[in-house]
Amino acid sequence: MERKICVSLDFLEEKHRDAIEKTAAETGFVPRFFSKRERDAAMAWLQESEILYTGSLTLPAKAGASLRWLAFAYAGVDPFCRPDGPLAGKDCLLTSSNTFDVTLAEHTIMVLLMLLRRMPEYEERVRRREWRAGLPIRSIRDGRFTILGAGHIGGRIAEDLKGMGAAHVTGVSRSGRSRSPYFDEVRPISELDAILRETEHLICILPSTPETRGLFTAEKFALLPQGATFLNVGRGDLPDQDALMDALKSGHLAGAAIDVTDPEPLPPEHPLWTCPGLILTPHAAGGTTLPRSRDDNVALFCENLRRYAAGEALQGLVDRSQGY
Repeated sequence: MERKICVSLDFLEEKHRDAIEKTAAETGFVPRFFSKRERDAAMAWLQESEILYTGSLTLPAKAGASLRWLAFAYAGVDPFCRPDGPLAGKDCLLTSSNTFDVTLAEHTIMVLLMLLRRMPEYEERVRRREWRAGLPIRSIRDGRFTILGAGHIGGRIAEDLKGMGAAHVTGVSRSGRSRSPYFDEVRPISELDAILRETEHLICILPSTPETRGLFTAEKFALLPQGATFLNVGRGDLPDQDALMDALKSGHLAGAAIDVTDPEPLPPEHPLWTCPGLILTPHAAGGTTLPRSRDDNVALFCENLRRYAAGEALQGLVDRSQGY
């Protein structure tokens, strides 16, 4: 009996399909490729598929009883970890893709530099055709940074910050540990209040879990020193967005940059669009718009397919009870 793989992704190039077909042949699987427009055909093949490789949040719910592994092509797997989510009632492995570290780190450095060098204010002056410089700026060099989320992506951001001369980078994780050597220290999230009081620049890359949703309240923002910056490239339900806007309008925060919001898409009438001191991007930091991200994504799937066929542990394996 054929061991089938359903691949439903629109970012694949010919070289990616060739790599998947080659690995599938070597491991005894038969893949079929479907675009988003071929949903009906994908669902038919999916009924007998053992593996689903996709970025769709809805297609997994249509899988048959044969599904044993959902290889999700992106990092945000929180919908699949909820009791009423697309995998409800399905006993299968779930992996997320940890291949967006480069693009997320570069986006973070970009918006951080924009805040430190006062680009939003200079852009406003340029729009008004005012040729005026002289705004006080800050630098990554000699700065102190806290990264809330000390995993693969957090480690990449820490590496880039240290490469640009950051004086101190603190990582924060549930366990107080990290595999990255680029953190000066890693502390447990149970010490978050004390950590925030010492934080110049806070970078958040946390997943969405019951423990992180709404974590950043007005009280948490108030713990940050006057003039701190806040960046969020994790999940939009981390901060109380009204509290964030209040902290910016009052001047307590010198600036903020968020790539994620709650809800998404952000409604046109939402006040975040015009909040002073805020750099807002439309969930553009990650994704597969960077060619390297696409290549790494497929390479990870192929490596995991070899591991799966050999009965070995998969990379990026998600603990559905923990939410990441």
